[in-house]
Amino acid sequence: MIYVSTGGFSNETAYKTACNFINANIFACELSGGTFDKNIKDSLTKLKSKCNIQLHNYFPPPEKPFVMNLASGDTDIVKKTFNHIKRSIDLSSKLGTNIYSFHAGYLVDPKVDELGRRVQKQSLFDRVDGLKRFIENVNSLATYAKKMDTILLIENNVLSHNNYKHFGTNPFLMVEEKECEYVMQNTLKNVFLLVDVAHLKVSSTSLGFDRENFLETVSPWIRAYHLSENDGLSDSNKPVTKDSWFWPYIKKNLDYYSLEVYGNSPQELFEQLRLTESQIKINVKD
Repeated sequence: MIYVSTGGFSNETAYKTACNFINANIFACELSGGTFDKNIKDSLTKLKSKCNIQLHNYFPPPEKPFVMNLASGDTDIVKKTFNHIKRSIDLSSKLGTNIYSFHAGYLVDPKVDELGRRVQKQSLFDRVDGLKRFIENVNSLATYAKKMDTILLIENNVLSHNNYKHFGTNPFLMVEEKECEYVMQNTLKNVFLLVDVAHLKVSSTSLGFDRENFLETVSPWIRAYHLSENDGLSDSNKPVTKDSWFWPYIKKNLDYYSLEVYGNSPQELFEQLRLTESQIKINVKD
C-alpha cells in the first residue's frame, strides 16, 4: 500500500491533515508529526474508520516537544524517547496496524529546531557506546512490541553536506550500510528497516558511498520505504518524478511505501500517489 505522510503539515494536527487528504481521495495516511492533539485516541478511532493509517516516529507528538534519541548519553532523553515509542507501539497494536517506525539514534542531542538543518557543533558521544545503547534500547522495545504482536522499523539517518562539513565526521547512526547491517544482525527478529531513499541519496553524496550497494546489502531487512527527491545535498522532501533514481532498485512487493513529500497541496499529493502507483505497479486500495 502507498501511504502519504502528514509530516509536511507541521502547523496543524495530523488528524486535520489526514481529513484533508481524504477529501483529496487519499485513503492511506502515514501519521507523522503535526501539533499536539489532546484527543488523539478519539481522533485515531475516527480516522481508522475512514482510511488506512500507519504511525511514524514523532507521532503522536507530545505536548512538550523534544528530540527522540535512543542513543543519547542523557538518561532523561532516552527515558522520554523510550516512553514515547512504547505509547506508539500500544496505539499501533490497538489500531491493528501492528507496525511502528522510528529514526535511528544520534551521537549528539539536536535541538527541536535543528532537525533537518545544520546541528550545532558539540562533543559527540563515543560511537561504540552510543551504538551499544541504541541496540540495547531497541531490543528492550522490541521485546515489548513482540507482546503486542508488533514489528519495529528503524529508518536510516541522513547526513547532509552541511552537517558533514560542520562536524568533520558522521555524528549519526545508521547512515551507511555496514552500520545498518550490524544493527539488524544484533537486534531481535521483529526489528526491520524502513529505508528513506532521499536520506540515502544525500548521505551517499556526502560520504561517497554507492547507494545501490546499500540497498542490495540491507535488502533482507527492508520492510518499507520513504519516497521523495532532493538535490543530493540536503533532505528537501521534493516531489518524486518518473525519472527518480530509485525506481529500478526498490522492492516492488512490499505492503508499505510512504510518500514523504512536503510543500504540496493534498491535490498535488494525490497526483504523486498515482505516479508512485504506476511506478511500483501495485494497486492502491481505496
